[in-house]
Amino acid sequence: MKRRLKEESVIFVSVVKWLVLATVIGIIVGLSTAAFLKILHLSIDAVTGYGYYFILLPLALYVSTLIVRRLAPEAEGHGTEKVIEAVHKRSGRIKAAVVPVKLTATLVTLAFGGSAGKEGPCAQIGAGLSSIFASLFRFDENDRKKLVICGISGGFAAVFGTPIAGAIFGMEVLFVGAMLYDVLLPSFVAGIISYQVSSSLGITYFYYPLEFVPHFSEAFFLKVVAAGIFFGLCSFLLIEALNLGKKYAGKLEMPETRKALLGGLMLVVLSLIFSTRYLGLGLETIHSTLEGGEIPWYSVFAKMLFTSITLNFGGSGGIVTPIFFIGASSGNLFARIMGLDTAMFAAIGLVSLLAGAANTPIAASIMAVELFGPKVAPFAAVSIVISFLMTGHRSVYPSQVLAIRKSSSIHVDLGKEMEIIRARYRYRDRSVIGGILKALKEVEQKGRLEERPEETAKNSEAGAAGEEKGP
Repeated sequence: MKRRLKEESVIFVSVVKWLVLATVIGIIVGLSTAAFLKILHLSIDAVTGYGYYFILLPLALYVSTLIVRRLAPEAEGHGTEKVIEAVHKRSGRIKAAVVPVKLTATLVTLAFGGSAGKEGPCAQIGAGLSSIFASLFRFDENDRKKLVICGISGGFAAVFGTPIAGAIFGMEVLFVGAMLYDVLLPSFVAGIISYQVSSSLGITYFYYPLEFVPHFSEAFFLKVVAAGIFFGLCSFLLIEALNLGKKYAGKLEMPETRKALLGGLMLVVLSLIFSTRYLGLGLETIHSTLEGGEIPWYSVFAKMLFTSITLNFGGSGGIVTPIFFIGASSGNLFARIMGLDTAMFAAIGLVSLLAGAANTPIAASIMAVELFGPKVAPFAAVSIVISFLMTGHRSVYPSQVLAIRKSSSIHVDLGKEMEIIRARYRYRDRSVIGGILKALKEVEQKGRLEERPEETAKNSEAGAAGEEKGP
């Protein structure tokens, strides 16, 4: 009995400890996120009020690159990726300089039209402040890691107004196919507190509860399955576009600052060819698709191109907001092709692309309920999981650690980062694919056997003809 009471007492103290610590982190992250978002929107409004503001994009990317390279290289790219890397490789230790550098570089990038998101910087700023808090009070590496994960969860919850999905995202994004359950309570608390703090300070969020959802039928369900496959392929294309941009940027033998000037120039030219729709956060387009509005069919691919150039040529910002843009646009495109409700499939596409590109199906499923209401949840969940599987063993976050195989017929090394994963097909006799390949081989062998008598007859005739012509 004493042993049981001792165990419960220890757990009780641990619960109280993390309730207090997660609340403190939630307040810190909520305040910092609210401040960042207010400054960001003021900066965007001030700059975009001028015609052809995007002409200064080369200079903006140059300044962003210069600040990051000189002061804090850890703040490069989209912030969440660097936080994941810090959790896995440095037990969540993040330099204090990352916070102001990331804030400044992101403001410059987004204000002048760089195609990136606002969630990555908030996650990195929240994680950075959590790491500073852990250093001040000398927490050990295990507790530091938990606090940093709370910072990620709080940042996402406060940015998108989804406290539960944000909390889950902070844990789920670290691994593909696994979650750290020992951080479940503090992540939820940090996410909820951070959201409440930021919303009380005047940060507003978009919610689009879908009132019209078709009744279940076999035909409609099959269309949802087809949509999940389509969204998975779009996730694949987004990841490949980012990788190609990184590859080509790496091949250019010039200083990073010159690459930034080149990238900004490319964005200016593309904006003049297409439109400014694909610059910045793209929130207007996301809102339009969720309201059932029509957008150009090529919006999906244009946003991929703009985002890849921005993030690989010196821009600073997140990747989730572009994912939302691409997901909503791909849902709009799919619905128009199939003659379906564009608003509903834009909503499903938004969360399905998040699941596929970031490998976070649980967080995406919860986000579908928090943003669009419970009626769409069953259909969204099916599409989300299919998109997650169809993307394969790849991610917009190369530092994610793989914990599962998405198919038992594919061999991958578990426990390694996604950027070094190389998937290989593993033949199994009793699998569906193995059965199909076996059947195809049998058909091929049967065809060869049927051809052999004809070949033998032709060879014998040719031999006889040769004998007749001989001496």
